Amino acid sequence: MTTAVSTHTGIRHGHVQGPEHRTVSSGTGGLPYVADASKVAPKSAKALSRPFFERLAELEEGTHAYQYVRNTLVEMNLSLVRYVAARFRNRGGDPSEMEDIVQVGTIGLIKAIDRFDLSREVEFTTFAVPYIMGEIKRFFRDATWAVHVPRRLQELRIELAQAKERLFARLDRDPTVAELAQHLGIGEDQVIDGLIAGNGYTAGSLDQPTDPADDDSARTLADALGDEDPRLQLAEDLHALTPLVQKLDRRDRRILTLRFVHEKTQSEIGEELGVSQMHVSRLLARILGRLRTGLVGQS
Repeated sequence: MTTAVSTHTGIRHGHVQGPEHRTVSSGTGGLPYVADASKVAPKSAKALSRPFFERLAELEEGTHAYQYVRNTLVEMNLSLVRYVAARFRNRGGDPSEMEDIVQVGTIGLIKAIDRFDLSREVEFTTFAVPYIMGEIKRFFRDATWAVHVPRRLQELRIELAQAKERLFARLDRDPTVAELAQHLGIGEDQVIDGLIAGNGYTAGSLDQPTDPADDDSARTLADALGDEDPRLQLAEDLHALTPLVQKLDRRDRRILTLRFVHEKTQSEIGEELGVSQMHVSRLLARILGRLRTGLVGQS
């Protein structure tokens, strides 16, 4: 069975409407084939994303169909990254950095796509913006280039960050240099060069004026970053917890996932694990205490 689709932006009667129609086989579950997903209008992307997310949840990770659906979701929602990145256009830096900001924001978009759950009944745009904004803010908060690093290596650093995120989700551990090289189709020496390029960053001050020529009343970089969103703080806290969670055993990680990702009650968790609600309560207290101690140690 085939489905008529278009690469244009309108949607009508369940099909994408426009001047260029194509047909796709049922290998992708009847989803429309979008020749250039990055050109899909935001309103159409919002409507198209839902069936793509539904199909993504059904597919096995690593298959060609999974990669097609996931990559299409990324490209269709790049307009959301550009929208968020535009808030940082007047931050006082080199206009050419806008491309880097969009690339960093795309990392946040990928994280949001991998973690989005349709059953939570929240719009994807609402869910994704904190992830995108968080990545961009960390880009400015944590780092500016301290030494000149070739643009080729700057781009490779971002590609490596995206690859590490994808492979970690698949392997449930940090990937090796060899695995990164194979995933990106490059040599191990290039991977090492890209990782070393990360050392070209150094912490910058948010109190630094965006225009050094101004007086003490000059607008600072912190002023240019926009108001803080409490959801961003949550995202940053989760980011800080990641290495601590990785050290937990499989059962403890599963308990955290059931409680805070799937939002199950202690009784429901107990039923899945075959233990009492009281035992789950004690386990959660121990796990959270360990994480809290780890965070205090980091600070």
